[in-house]
Amino acid sequence: MQGTLDLLILRTLQAGPAHGYAIAKHIERHSEDVLQVEQGSLYPALHRLIKRGWIAAEEGTSENNRRAKFYRLTAKGRKRLAVETSKWERLARAIAGILNAAGQEGES
Repeated sequence: MQGTLDLLILRTLQAGPAHGYAIAKHIERHSEDVLQVEQGSLYPALHRLIKRGWIAAEEGTSENNRRAKFYRLTAKGRKRLAVETSKWERLARAIAGILNAAGQEGES
């Protein structure tokens, strides 16, 4: 759904600054490899989040001594993360309610 990748990136950066590859791997690992983030989706999303002021980028050195851009959550991004998390939790409850009701109706 629209905004999902943005939410996942914001949530990942809540733990601290990370470069693009680390963000993608974190999402994959914590979704048990269900969610695969391609570079063609990740970097446009990162640029969009920078433009909105939700994250900031700084040059740095990665763990394998390569230059990398590290992204970090801004105060504005923390506020947005709280809003988006609340929306997703509400949506997940609504979907669960429908799925549970449909399952109960099928048992009748």
